[in-house]
Amino acid sequence: MEGKERTPDWFDKKNEDKFAVKIVSAQSAPKFGEAKTISKTRPEIAIDELAEKILAGERTALARGITIIESDSEKYAENAKKLIEKVAPFTGNSIRVGISGIPGAGKSTLIESLGLELIKRGHKVAVLAVDPSSSITKGSILGDKTRMEKLSREENCFIRPSPSGGTLGGVTRKSRETIMLCEAAGYDVILIETVGVGQSEIAVRSMVDFFLLLMVAGAGDELQGIKRGIIEIADAVAFNKADGENEKRAEQAAREFAGALKFFPSTVKDWTPRVLTVSALNGKGVSEIWETVREYEKITKSNGEFERRRKSQALDWVFTSVENELKRRFYNNSEIRKLLPEIKEKIAEGKIQPFEAVEILLNAYYKNQN
Repeated sequence: MEGKERTPDWFDKKNEDKFAVKIVSAQSAPKFGEAKTISKTRPEIAIDELAEKILAGERTALARGITIIESDSEKYAENAKKLIEKVAPFTGNSIRVGISGIPGAGKSTLIESLGLELIKRGHKVAVLAVDPSSSITKGSILGDKTRMEKLSREENCFIRPSPSGGTLGGVTRKSRETIMLCEAAGYDVILIETVGVGQSEIAVRSMVDFFLLLMVAGAGDELQGIKRGIIEIADAVAFNKADGENEKRAEQAAREFAGALKFFPSTVKDWTPRVLTVSALNGKGVSEIWETVREYEKITKSNGEFERRRKSQALDWVFTSVENELKRRFYNNSEIRKLLPEIKEKIAEGKIQPFEAVEILLNAYYKNQN
């Protein structure tokens, strides 16, 4: 009827809130380009209360804590430090496993199979999945929960996808702090799925106890894996998708790889890296991967290597944190923020050279510190 709003016959106004999509009239809807004001404001963060909830194992609190930790906002920096200080005494009681491999190697599928196996054994599992960030939009897909559908429904599992934010090494800038929060929340197995970029993923070694390199036979990557760098940090190598017609190829590749590994001296006392075959799809070999992790843990704890590596990681964290903090303070400096647009313009126009720009920016920063 012309001049009146028409509502479908089946729609009852009093049941409006039951619908997933709310029906709004054309008159009440915001016009194109007009921002809708949201009156509600997020409450102030009570760090003590948040820390207590994390220690009690509340997943919502844990997710919010990680968001605070990962934030680049100046106003959250102090809250992040306080939160870490509160939970620090309750961390360190987990086994941290890094899992890397080329894109398409089946990392997410393997983690889901392994996670389900561990939960059956009575473990609480946290999965930290790092997604690559776009160099153009800076965004990430963060779709790991959809790839681990069964695991994400488990009560004793927490899955947190995080953007890499351009950080090299296959991890995020705040991966260590995120691990600590998960441990404080009672998760005794932390699985870290790296970006999957290949040779640059050695940074993950400095924050995990055990590093698994996942490969696929017949994908042309067998020889690519035999390189110093990523292969030297692997505690075990697993050839995934060892099922169907690919099973024999996987077994053959594993034998050849094991032979090649003899030319690489082990970096861990009393441990020789294992080469395994696994089918994440049907679960074959998944238990063997976990048994390998437990064997590694037992050997390295008995010979002191486990504790030595944890201390080395703590020291590495100090220097990495110093670098990150210096960078954060530099770019948040009021004088630098004011100068940057002008510097960029002068470089683009060829009026100054990059090394001159560096000197100008550093001098401005130092003067503004006094």
